[in-house]
Amino acid sequence: MAIIRQIAQLGRPVLRKVAEPVADPTAPEIATLVADMLATCEDANGVGIAAPQVHESLALFIICPRPNVRYPEAQTIEPIVMMNPEIVWKSDEMESGWEGCLSVPGIRGIVPRHLALRVRFTGLDGVRQEAELSGFIARIFQHEYDHIRGMLYIDRADPRELATEKEYLNLLS
Repeated sequence: MAIIRQIAQLGRPVLRKVAEPVADPTAPEIATLVADMLATCEDANGVGIAAPQVHESLALFIICPRPNVRYPEAQTIEPIVMMNPEIVWKSDEMESGWEGCLSVPGIRGIVPRHLALRVRFTGLDGVRQEAELSGFIARIFQHEYDHIRGMLYIDRADPRELATEKEYLNLLS
């Protein structure tokens, strides 16, 4: 049974470390970690979560958007588990958009991201695969990819364009 894990908050050293590769993607402890990450992300109303956010310095994250109170307009897709991911190609076209983070609660910021990507990763079945991502899904990938590289979205945001969650919601209405 999956457990909801404590989310590492801004200031925790694990969030600033480059994560280690996942040695055995099919190991039972990885499946357990993934189940815990999914439960934690859903409980916290996230659209993605990286292993460092649950205090595990591993190159593993999950993209799992669905509409919720933090992202009411999010599309719903089946969760995609990505281990040892890499960006194969990224579009020259960039788009700035609002982001938040479970590890930086109460703050949103405008972050420029590539509009489209081609990525390579290993799934839970241990198979290496490629995918083309665009729009919001590409944004989530880049946000989570930063996590496994020891970066947070606030490192990419213009500090003058940060807002509290309350003001962000006011801006949307």
